[in-house]
Amino acid sequence: MFAVSLIPRTTSCRLSSAFLCHHLSIPSSTLRLHHHQYQPPSLTSLSFQIRSLRNQIDMAAQGDSSYEEALAALSSLITKRSRADKSNNGDRFELVFDYLKLLDLEEDMLKMKVIHVAGTKGKGSTCAFTESILRNHGFRTGLFTSPHLIDVRERFRLDGVDISEENFLGYFWWCYNRLKERTNEEIPMPTYFRFLALLAFKIFAAEEVDAAILEVGLGGKFDATNAVQKPVVCGISSLGYDHMEILGDTLGKIAGEKAGIFKLGVPAFTVPQPDEAMRVLEQKASELDVNLEVVQPLTARLLSGQKLGLDGDHQYVNAGLAVSLATTWLQTIGKLEVQSPPQMSILPEKFIRGLATASLQGRAQVVPDQFIESRTSGDLVFYLDGAHSPESMEVCAKWFSSAVKGDNQPESSKHLVNGSAGSSHDKWSSETCQQILLFNCMSVRDPNLLLPHLRNTCANHGIHFTKALFVPNMSVYHKVGTAADLPENDPHVDLSWQFTLQKVWESLVKSDKGYAEGDEDRSSSGNSEVFTSLPMAIKWLRDSVHESSSKTRFQVLVTGSLHLVGDVLRSIRK
Repeated sequence: MFAVSLIPRTTSCRLSSAFLCHHLSIPSSTLRLHHHQYQPPSLTSLSFQIRSLRNQIDMAAQGDSSYEEALAALSSLITKRSRADKSNNGDRFELVFDYLKLLDLEEDMLKMKVIHVAGTKGKGSTCAFTESILRNHGFRTGLFTSPHLIDVRERFRLDGVDISEENFLGYFWWCYNRLKERTNEEIPMPTYFRFLALLAFKIFAAEEVDAAILEVGLGGKFDATNAVQKPVVCGISSLGYDHMEILGDTLGKIAGEKAGIFKLGVPAFTVPQPDEAMRVLEQKASELDVNLEVVQPLTARLLSGQKLGLDGDHQYVNAGLAVSLATTWLQTIGKLEVQSPPQMSILPEKFIRGLATASLQGRAQVVPDQFIESRTSGDLVFYLDGAHSPESMEVCAKWFSSAVKGDNQPESSKHLVNGSAGSSHDKWSSETCQQILLFNCMSVRDPNLLLPHLRNTCANHGIHFTKALFVPNMSVYHKVGTAADLPENDPHVDLSWQFTLQKVWESLVKSDKGYAEGDEDRSSSGNSEVFTSLPMAIKWLRDSVHESSSKTRFQVLVTGSLHLVGDVLRSIRK
């Protein structure tokens, strides 16, 4: 057997190591072979030995600052322009295929057994359900989703677990350095998301996953994930109005962009869609000889009493789509005799287990503030959902209304989900609970569409917010960082957008309660407040809990932006 030692990223590999790394898809910066300690075996034998040891090799022992260096390098790929701006060479979709060639990934991409999912709402949840089903059938899975909430490694899951920091660094520097060496003015370095998609392709190919589940980042036709030329099956989740500045201002145009992932003869599934969107999907499918099937939402009966791992009634729609995608993959690649969903009276055990154990942060997630002592006068619980379109706002509001009513029943704290158990209170009544909104959204979105959907749907379900808090995101769009990078307060931050959001909210309250003219222009009122930073808003919430004269549960809905959801999770978890 040969010896393996780890070397820094900046150290050159010996010829034998570089040769093997190049041919075996192992990052060339991560190992050095001491050839004087062994007799060189045949290439086939050596290939087998290295592949069998891949998971035992520490791929990136590069020092404490290495991860931060990688994040800084990744941040350099973020453009400082609007995503709707088409003036940059990086928007040329054909460049993605040039990058695959530079990374020697063309052959690997043809072999990859991909499930490709686009949509406006629910595509991430659909992917999470699908991955969990296949993993529970014993297949090795790779899942690529976006965005990440706390750590960029969340985007790359291997067998249901975020890629380790060591493996991430090894693959990251392999891709980044190779592209740095080989790109030029005609083929520039890929932009941020394209690089992440390429990195996912490299990781899944090198790790030899059986199934690669890819969530489209934006749109479909020109998304970096659409470099996949022959997926096993495609899915389109629920469609609605979002990213209209890029995808178009009608459901038909948006559906046309999403249908860009359809491939000649590759089967596809979708969920019930608005007529305008469905007509376009059917037309695009017909043009490419795609067998497009409409999947109905899963029913509780099919789950044999089990609950879905992701909360909310809308998840039955996503779960139904996931079952069809997984079934087609299992029948085609896994060679398993699995009935199609319409023929099932109850789902097989491995399907049910997969659906019940699926997880995805920031979607209908309930987490108590871990910095609030359980014996204080009150309680602080955050309900997190990254909804950011009018349709998803309505879904979010329905989930929040149902969740807080359920959690305010006796012993409700025992069933908080996603690691949120830990409240010591046995019961809460509606009289001791206050619902508060913590909100921000991107300025390209229309708060006049988002906030009324949210507030009115909650009100229709008997839930009324006592206060709305508006904050800027802590995460910055030009830098990928960790929790340590987040500023606690910036007195010079531009709050003009947050005041705009507040004004929309106050106008809604005013229309209900008849406030005097000019009240909606205040920076603070009984109905809402703008804070200069998220930590300041959370401090206000914690102070309110401590100051409450009786046991009061503060139930905070965090929505409007997955970036905001991620920022909150960083702030309330130890």
